Amino acid sequence: MVSELPLVSIQVDVTLRRGAFTLDAAFTAGPGLTALFGRSGSGKTTLIDLIAGLARPDRGRIIADGTTLVDTQARLFLQPHRRRVGVVFQDARLFPHLSVRTNLAYGRVFARHRADPAHVDAVTGMLGIGHLLDRRPAGLSGGERQRVAIGRALLARPRLLLMDEPLAALDEARKAEILPAIERLRDEAGVPIVYVSHAVSEVARLANTVIVLESGRVAAAGPAEAVLRRTDLAPIHAAEAGALLDMVVEATDSESGLTRLSGAVGRLLVPGLARPVGTRLRVRIPARDVLIATIHPQGLSARNVLAGRICGMVPSGSEMAVEIDCNGAQIVARVTAAAVRDLDLDLGRPVHAIVKSVAFDAAGIGQMRACVAI
Repeated sequence: MVSELPLVSIQVDVTLRRGAFTLDAAFTAGPGLTALFGRSGSGKTTLIDLIAGLARPDRGRIIADGTTLVDTQARLFLQPHRRRVGVVFQDARLFPHLSVRTNLAYGRVFARHRADPAHVDAVTGMLGIGHLLDRRPAGLSGGERQRVAIGRALLARPRLLLMDEPLAALDEARKAEILPAIERLRDEAGVPIVYVSHAVSEVARLANTVIVLESGRVAAAGPAEAVLRRTDLAPIHAAEAGALLDMVVEATDSESGLTRLSGAVGRLLVPGLARPVGTRLRVRIPARDVLIATIHPQGLSARNVLAGRICGMVPSGSEMAVEIDCNGAQIVARVTAAAVRDLDLDLGRPVHAIVKSVAFDAAGIGQMRACVAI
């Protein structure tokens, strides 16, 4: 039975000084997955430590799922073991001499919960680790070990799950293995997630909310599709800003090898996806891969031509980020100042956005599901 994800959230307003570095961050995030995004040294892991109770803020308050974890004004500080906050690190940190089944049991025992076979089955099924229960960590891939670590954290029934760059130590094949599991976790577990990353492809695929940290401060916060479209934010600018589009699989052409997607933006052709018809996807289009034409192009090899109207123009270094509204969905293109001048681009002008099918990165295409609390 499908149910809406509980309206839980996390509220953070803290200050912490460590030598020459000062973290001064405030934000509120709703349900789903909140990504802490920024370059190394921006304060992401320090913030995770504060939420987990591994560090105390000099000032501030943290509230998760309606429970106050720390409030310096009220002199309240819940010890880590009382916070019901699950943490998944870069390395799985499983007990090597124990089976997967016994490793999973530690999450339940640590939280002092009785065994609930239905809950164990739901968690192992969601993460796809039911067939691994009698194996030991040494016989698992890196992605399998991380899924077990996530399962152990979930079986403690946390009110909040923290994931500190859980894919950083994995190669591309193992990342591809675990990303679908994190998508299911976001959509089905009913537990808010704070996810640390400096990889824009992960954030674009997974995040509902993005918090951009720069030098210990919140540079931007909001829905992923709005924040990742911005080109004025240093960590996003460096990794290329882009649009996030909500699309649905229409069909795959066996002859051309292309999959047709549909959404508010119109129809898109992308490299073949092994996804059933009707699957809801989130698709990222980097700004660097979008061209602009003032008339409908003819004799063009690019398969995706989207009609729209310029709704925003933001300077981006020596270039301009041109935002295009395509039937309510927004995409962004980076063009030179010379192109803006020569094409006479301005707010409200009708244009066509052109995107090559080969420009789509499979790592940036994620699956979105209905929310089912387990």
